[in-house]
Amino acid sequence: MPAFRQVGEKQLPQEVVFMSWSPKRDLIALANRAGEVLLHRLANFQRVWSLPPNENTGKEVTALAWRPDGKILAFGLADTKRIILCDVEKPESLHSFSVDLSITYMHWMEVTEENSVLTSFYNAEDESNLLLPKLPALPKNYSTTAKIFSEEKSDEIMKLLGDVRLNALVLGGSSGFIEIYAYGMFKIATVNGVAGSCRGLCLSSDLKSLSVITEIQSSSDSEAEIMYFQLDTSLLSSYLPEVTRMARKFTHISTLLQYIKLSLTCMCEAWEEILMQMDSRLTKFVQEKNTTTSVQDEFMQLLLWGKASLELQALLMNQLTVKGLKKLGQSIESSYSSIQKLVISHLQSGSEALLYHLSELKGMALWKQKYESLGLDASGIDEAITAVGSFILKANELLQVIDSSMKNFKAFFRWLYVAMLRMSEDHVLPELNKMTQKDITFVADFLTEHFNEAPELYNRKGKYFNVERVGQYLKDEDDDLVSPPNTEGNQWFNFLKDSTHLKESPLLFPYYPEKSLHFVKRQMEGIIDQCLQKPADVIGKSVHQAVCMSLYKVSQSEDSTPQLFKLPFLWNDKTSNLHYVLFTMLENSISKIHILRRHTDTSRSVSNGIVAVDFGNFLNNSINETLDSRCYSCLDAHFYDDETVTVVLKESVQQEGKERVLAQLPLSSVYTDEDQDGKFIWDSVERLDERSGEIPTRTVFLESQWRVLENMKAQYVSVNGIRKVSCVLSSNLRHVRVFEMDVEDDGEVEEEEEEETTQIAAGEPDEPNQPADGQDNVCDASAEELPDETEEHETSLDP
Repeated sequence: MPAFRQVGEKQLPQEVVFMSWSPKRDLIALANRAGEVLLHRLANFQRVWSLPPNENTGKEVTALAWRPDGKILAFGLADTKRIILCDVEKPESLHSFSVDLSITYMHWMEVTEENSVLTSFYNAEDESNLLLPKLPALPKNYSTTAKIFSEEKSDEIMKLLGDVRLNALVLGGSSGFIEIYAYGMFKIATVNGVAGSCRGLCLSSDLKSLSVITEIQSSSDSEAEIMYFQLDTSLLSSYLPEVTRMARKFTHISTLLQYIKLSLTCMCEAWEEILMQMDSRLTKFVQEKNTTTSVQDEFMQLLLWGKASLELQALLMNQLTVKGLKKLGQSIESSYSSIQKLVISHLQSGSEALLYHLSELKGMALWKQKYESLGLDASGIDEAITAVGSFILKANELLQVIDSSMKNFKAFFRWLYVAMLRMSEDHVLPELNKMTQKDITFVADFLTEHFNEAPELYNRKGKYFNVERVGQYLKDEDDDLVSPPNTEGNQWFNFLKDSTHLKESPLLFPYYPEKSLHFVKRQMEGIIDQCLQKPADVIGKSVHQAVCMSLYKVSQSEDSTPQLFKLPFLWNDKTSNLHYVLFTMLENSISKIHILRRHTDTSRSVSNGIVAVDFGNFLNNSINETLDSRCYSCLDAHFYDDETVTVVLKESVQQEGKERVLAQLPLSSVYTDEDQDGKFIWDSVERLDERSGEIPTRTVFLESQWRVLENMKAQYVSVNGIRKVSCVLSSNLRHVRVFEMDVEDDGEVEEEEEEETTQIAAGEPDEPNQPADGQDNVCDASAEELPDETEEHETSLDP
């Protein structure tokens, strides 16, 4: 009975460049060369969903990482330099942010450190849930939010908050770029002083140490050098409760900004282009009419004398029409009321919650003993609070404009509707015919204010009129408002103008009467980002280099195979406060795995914990073979769990060189004799590959934990020890096999295999494509010839 049970196999239409297992579910995320991100289920490798590339996100995926709770998938894009956080339930971006350089590696970890302060914080109910009303769910009837929210519930945006326990997304990129984002949302550290392009990184679960492996290329024709850095991040560890509280506030703020952004987008969708009809028709009327009378006078004559010029009659009866006027009135009322509801229920409640969290953050910043070392700045937070206040003022101004516009339009359309009915000699209902002097004055004021010709507008907007005044607030432009609110005669404005002391008071929020709501929102976001940037700079400057080692040089002609996962690799052992560096150096065409074991506590540095692992003969295919007749080189290796490494091996013997093996390497078989490790004394000044012959070598003979990968030119592996699964990828990057690694009972396996055989015989449509018997190149050929899986059905995530 072969080890590990194969549960799925697929030929994929596109080459896979990254794959990563979910920590909590039997789901694997893939990224392919076309820039598509896909989610597959373990069973038969069924596709759950796919997220195609687009201009807003990007087309070149360079890294994948799962949030520790498995509810959010993060991926980095090189062409747009963006990080996208995607909900596992639906292929839509919940949150995204830009970075300065393209990301080459990302690691999402959870803090496991426990203390009484943290435990009480984790267990305490969030005060904001008690003091603030629950944010209304965003409406699903707009295309922007419909893509993100499911039918059952529309509060998925709150998933961004995740668990209270601190987790951190660590990003590594080119030119020594390293940043740490608390909860994957807000930057808490910008790390400097590391050279090269990041090839692997790992933040220890107690936040004491950040280990990084980089590749330094001094010139295009020289060999790249692989370096190992260990950075001391003890400030994060020392202030862990404070960092957790501060990061939680940052995440609340970031989530609320996303909520406000989506609310504003819904408002823009609620505003319809049809509302511009009146402006465009009046402009056309001005351009075509022969008389010198202004449009305002034309309408005034119709209002006061009930007579209209022939040109105005043609405009109203032929272009606008009675039916068109009625439709326009309904559109305006519907659109304005939708925007009004969104402002009151979503924009204002989100802004008030934002004020609450910023005020709490200011209180934390004033507690200098706890938070000054982390860089929280009370004055910067004050500016952010002021910016939110200005945004709320602008939202209130929009409400007033909507309110007055709705009243004006209702009165104007009611009068115009009656006038047009009279022109067409239709019957006018008695209740519509009644018009008091007050109504006439109201319509006259509306005509005076809104129907003035403004030729200067034509160059800016292509129209002489700006009758509809709500849309200008929703335009994402830097231009001033076309028709700002009239503040003349406003007693409060006059009082402020005359009061020199009150005008500069920090208690009064600045007011920008000339600017749109979008402009004030962008200004608010910029100020909040700036005020929360300081902790990232302060914490980043506290990080210092503890260890720097040169591991080896990479030959440019090392391997012509497309690279997916490149050794070296890092792993953090949560149980013993250790981490491992896993790497390989080519020696005489045979690669050994090298394992460097170090304590995350830099004061207990263990520089001699280096072991080279060689794989002895364990296939025993031929009785005549001697023990040394077979050697294996390691193609890819990943940590399965704290005790095991999963490897893909290739036979190095020429005549048998096509056999590939998937195997589990227990670390207990490697670290058997600590004293022997001590014989190798490594001077970190020397490069490790220069002394590779002195490194203690363990020859491992694997017993049962291996399996020959028949008819597959396997090259890469992705594993998850929590879910006990692995996925093997061929060298052509299009053929995958999925295995359950921990098979409990042979009888159960046989039973399940019988079921699978029955299903194949019955012709199940979802069975994987089985390659034909023969040599490995059969797999490669079949991958090239296979048609795209456009007909593959996507499945739901319901377990």
